[in-house]
Amino acid sequence: MTHPRPLGERELALINLYAHCQLGLSPRQWDVTYKIIADICSRSPATVRRWFGSDRNYRAPSSCDLRHLALMDFLLEHREEIPTELFNLLCPHSRSEKSSGKTDQYT
Repeated sequence: MTHPRPLGERELALINLYAHCQLGLSPRQWDVTYKIIADICSRSPATVRRWFGSDRNYRAPSSCDLRHLALMDFLLEHREEIPTELFNLLCPHSRSEKSSGKTDQYT
């Protein structure tokens, strides 16, 4: 078993910044399907549908869901500015995408 490296001041400051960052985006800000939002947040379309409900079945998205949406919004807005090598570290292509030649859709 490998031993994790200790975190320095720089890493702890970054963790603190991220932990207190107020990322959040309403799912109502995009014109997309419930399925797409569900995929982004790892939820079912039925759960996402409840976020848009106005009756007693309404459920608010969690702060984790809103963070996923905010990060996706950031990637949509700034993808071209992120170097491919860095983006690939964040979102490595699956083996099926590599073998099918679909990797160029992300670059």
